Amino acid sequence: MFKRLTVIYILGFFTISASAQQIRPAKSSEIYRELKTLRHIPKVLYLAAHPDDENTGLLSWLINDQNVETGYLSLTRGDGGQNLLGTEQGAALGLIRTHELLEARKLDGAQQFFTRAIDFGFSKNTEDTFKQWDADSITADVVWVIRKFRPDVIICRFPPTAAAGHGQHAASAVVAEKAFKLAGDKTAFPNQLKYVDVWQPKRVLWNTFRFGSVNTTAENQLKANVGQYDAQLGMGYGELAGLSRSLHKSQGAGTQSVAGIRTEYFTHVLGNPAKTSLFDRIPMNWSEKGIGDIDELIDIVLLSFDYNHPDKSLHGLLMLRKKIAELQDLNLRKEKLAAIDHIILSCTGFMGEVVTNQPEAIAGNGYNFRLNVIARSSTAVILEQINWINQTDNLNRKISGDSLITIERKIQLPANAATTEPYWLEEPAKNAATFSVANDTLIGLPEAESALNVIISLKIESEKFAIKLPLSYKKLDPVKGDIVEVLRIVPALDLSFTEPVYFAREKEGLSVSLKLKANKNINYGKVTFKIGNIIVKTFTGLNLLENTVTIKDFLIPVEDLAKIKTSQNKLEAVFSSESNEFTKGQVLIQYPHLPTLQYFVPATTWLLKGDVKVLAKKVGYIEGAGDLIPEFLRQAGIQVDVLNEADILNPIKLASYDAVVTGVRVINTEKRIKNWQVALKTYVENGGTIVMQYNTTQDMALQDFGVYPFSISGKRVTEENAAVKFLNPNHKLLNYPNKITDADFTGWVQERGAYFPDKWDDKYEPLFEMNDTGEEPLKGSTLYAKYGKGNFIYTPLAFFRQLPAGNVGAARLFFNFISAGK
Repeated sequence: MFKRLTVIYILGFFTISASAQQIRPAKSSEIYRELKTLRHIPKVLYLAAHPDDENTGLLSWLINDQNVETGYLSLTRGDGGQNLLGTEQGAALGLIRTHELLEARKLDGAQQFFTRAIDFGFSKNTEDTFKQWDADSITADVVWVIRKFRPDVIICRFPPTAAAGHGQHAASAVVAEKAFKLAGDKTAFPNQLKYVDVWQPKRVLWNTFRFGSVNTTAENQLKANVGQYDAQLGMGYGELAGLSRSLHKSQGAGTQSVAGIRTEYFTHVLGNPAKTSLFDRIPMNWSEKGIGDIDELIDIVLLSFDYNHPDKSLHGLLMLRKKIAELQDLNLRKEKLAAIDHIILSCTGFMGEVVTNQPEAIAGNGYNFRLNVIARSSTAVILEQINWINQTDNLNRKISGDSLITIERKIQLPANAATTEPYWLEEPAKNAATFSVANDTLIGLPEAESALNVIISLKIESEKFAIKLPLSYKKLDPVKGDIVEVLRIVPALDLSFTEPVYFAREKEGLSVSLKLKANKNINYGKVTFKIGNIIVKTFTGLNLLENTVTIKDFLIPVEDLAKIKTSQNKLEAVFSSESNEFTKGQVLIQYPHLPTLQYFVPATTWLLKGDVKVLAKKVGYIEGAGDLIPEFLRQAGIQVDVLNEADILNPIKLASYDAVVTGVRVINTEKRIKNWQVALKTYVENGGTIVMQYNTTQDMALQDFGVYPFSISGKRVTEENAAVKFLNPNHKLLNYPNKITDADFTGWVQERGAYFPDKWDDKYEPLFEMNDTGEEPLKGSTLYAKYGKGNFIYTPLAFFRQLPAGNVGAARLFFNFISAGK
C-alpha cells in the first residue's frame, strides 16, 4: 500500500507492514524528502476508474516537489481489459495490474487504493455503468478510503459527463462527488465509524486534460507548473512519470519520459474553491496549525542532515517523536508517528528479514527459518526480544556497527494459517461487477498485510519499537540475484482440469484429465465429478506422494454422460481424503517485472454437449496479444499448429491448413505481419480460409490488412445481450455445418465485440447488425469476402472471451467460420 513499508503506531510501539518482504532503509535522499513531507499537513487523493488512468506526472510532482502525501484510488483493478503479456483475463488480469500499480507507486512514491468494483469492460455512459455497478457500495468504499486516508484535496481525472470518454470514467467522478458529501456525515455508513472517524475534505477538483482532439483545459482554470528537474532524483518529474507509467506493461501503456516544465489545469467541482493553489486556505505546516515547535524541530534536523551519516539525526528525531506523541489529534498523531518511525528506522540503516529456502508451506507444519538483522548507526540499536510465533527469545543484544546477525529457528506454522491468496478473490464475487470481501476493514487496500510475522522489539535510546518481519522465501537467481518473496501457504492438495473445455460426443465416453499436486502423502482418496447437484461419476483408491504432480485421466462412461441434459455445463471435481475435501487449484502468475502471484480457482471446466459440428481438421494459428482459442480448438479434436515466420512464408506448408486464425490484436503486436501479408492473401486466393480476430487502431503494423480494403474504428457493442439481426439468414456461414439462430447469441459475457470496421469495400458482405441501446445499428461485427478460391473473415466479435467461457453458440459460429472452406 505504501511506497516501501507501512507503519502503524500501537501502544507506544510501531509496527511495520509486510507489504515488503524485507525491511530496508530508505536512501538518504528519500529520508530527506520524507522529513520535508513530515512537516506538511495536507494530503491529496487522486481518483479515477482504472489502472493507467492516473496522472503520474502530477502524482510525482505532488510527492517530490510539494512534499505532500498523495494516494491514487483506482475504483477497479483493470479486470475487464485486454492483456498484452499473456492469456490471463478477468480476475487474473486484475491481479497483474494491481501489482503493476504497486511497482509504479514504488517509483513515484504515491500510495495505492482500490474499491470492490470490478471492471466489466467498456461502457458508454454512466447509465450503462450503474446498471452493473452498485453505486451505493462503491460510494461506501470511496467514503471508507477518504475516512482512512483523510485527504484535504480530492482530484478527479475525469468529469461526470460524456467528455470522460468511457462510462466508468464518468462514473468515477459521480462517485467522488457523492463520497465527498457523505464522508463527513455521521449518518452515512455508520458501521465504518467503529474503525474510523468522519472526515470532510476541503474541495474536489477536476484535473482537465488534452486527450487527442479533446481539449478540456482553459486559461482561466487553476494552473500548476509541474515537471521540474529534481537533482536528488537526477531527472524531472515528467521523466519519473514516464518510468512509472511504463510499468503498466499488461496494458501496453509505455509512456515517454518527457523532460521540462508543463502546465496542469484544474477546475472547481465541490467544496471551497481554490483561487491560487491546490491548497488555498488549508494549513500547510505545523505552524499554521498552531504547533510551531514541531516545525522548529524538523527544521533543525533538516539543516543539520548529513547525507553520508543520517544516523547523526537520530537524537533530534527521537526528541521530535516525543513531541509528536503528545498531539491531541489522535488520527494526526498516528499518521505522523508512523512517518517519523519510518524515518528513524531508515536513519539507523536497519535491515531485517525472516527467510526460508522453499517458496511454499503447509499450515501446521514446521520449517527452518533464518532471521537476518543489521543496523549501521553509531547510536546503539538494541535487539530486546524476538517473538517467533510459537516461542519468544529475550536478548538485549546490540545490533549496531554494521555487523550482520543471523539467528536460526524452526517455526511451527499455526494449523489455522490461511492459504495465501488475494483477499478480494478468497470468496466468489457477489456478481460480475462487485468483489466479495469478508473482512470489510481490508477494503481499499491493494493487498492484505501478511498474517505470519516474526516480531522483533528494538530500543533506540529510551524509545521502543516493534517491527513485523513477514515469513518469506529467499533464493539466489543467477540473472536477477537475490529474490525475496512472500512465503506462500498452500493446501495439502490442489487440483485442476488440464483443459478449460471438453466436448462430449454422442455415443462416446469422455476422457477428462486432472492435475493433482500433492503437498503431503495422501492415501485412499477419491474424486467425484459433479454438475450442480448431479454426481456424474466417482473414482476411488487414489494414492498420492508428497511433493509430486500427477496428471491423471478419468474416463466417464456413456451411461453417466446420459445424466447430462443441457448443452453448456460446468463440470466440477472434488477430491476427498479422510475428513478433508479439496476443490481448488493453484494458479501462479510469473512475469519478470512482478513478484510471483498466487491465487486459487475452483476445479471446474466447461463440458459442452449437443449439436456442435466442425469440419475443419487442421488449423494454423498466428499469435497475437494472447488468447486461449488454440486450446479450445484442440479440445474440439482439431490439430492446431502455432505458425512461425517460416511456416507462413512456405506456401506448401500454409496450404495444408483448412483455416488460419489470427490471435487478438495481431496487427498491433506482431510487427512482422506486414511482411507476411502477400503470403496470407495468396493462401486465401488459392483456396484457404483466414479468420482474423479483432485489432485496435493503436500502433498498427499496417493499415491494409484485408484481402480488400476496410478500416476499423472505435465503435463497439458493449451490451452482451444486445439484439442481433441476421442480414442474410441464408448465408453459408450461418448455416453450415451449424444452423445459427438467435439462441446462439444468448449467454455471451462482457460484450458483443469492439473496434468494428466502419468502412469497407463492396466486395465484403456484413453478416450481422447490432447496437447498444439507443444507438445506431452497426454492421461491422463480421465481414466476409470471397477472394479467389478462398474465404476471408474479419470478426471483432469477442470470441476470445466467449470460447473459454464455454459458450456453445459462440463455438458453433466460430466452427462455421473455420469450416468455410469445407
